[in-house]
Amino acid sequence: MRLPRSLAEAAVAAWNRDELDEVSDEIREEYELREDAAELAFIGLAVSERGTWDGEQVIVDLDVAEVAAALRAAR
Repeated sequence: MRLPRSLAEAAVAAWNRDELDEVSDEIREEYELREDAAELAFIGLAVSERGTWDGEQVIVDLDVAEVAAALRAAR
């Protein structure tokens, strides 16, 4: 899959981010936002481990679940 550089860099930053706060009671929107952030972070892991930078894009092999997460992250 080809991802724009900005999305790939955001994903890698999400993967490298330390989450030190405990998760407290959340409203639905907060839960969904945290889930989206987690999916973005997993894309960052894939980019970090096996991504190939090609100018303003990164090429990375993703499995089906990762492709779905990348599409959701891109929205």
